[in-house]
Amino acid sequence: MLHKYPMRAYIPARDLERARRFYEGKVGLKPKEVTDGGVFYEFAGGTACFLYPSAGAGTSKASQAFWDVDDLERVIGELEKRGVQFEDYDMPGMKTVNHVFEDGGAKAAWFKDSEGNVMALVQVTA
Repeated sequence: MLHKYPMRAYIPARDLERARRFYEGKVGLKPKEVTDGGVFYEFAGGTACFLYPSAGAGTSKASQAFWDVDDLERVIGELEKRGVQFEDYDMPGMKTVNHVFEDGGAKAAWFKDSEGNVMALVQVTA
């Protein structure tokens, strides 16, 4: 039933202004709407997220959301120039090379936002 409806990501922030500086200054997002409860950002394909204040920000070790990109290495380079720092992993079944993990017809890279939330970039290669 829910497949008929749009899905939006929530991004929690301990400090909403600091998070806005990160997402708007470093990631390059533009607010669609600012409310008393937070900030809406829109993306391609009718997708969106809502950045909102929460004491639980940064507590999940899993990815909060991902962007489906067309050229992962180029996007990583552009974000690094803006000050975004990417994570590297070396664990059984998952090792990044130059911040990129490739498996199963996709490449992925991860970074933490100013609040400690894990965000991902994914490029389908198959």
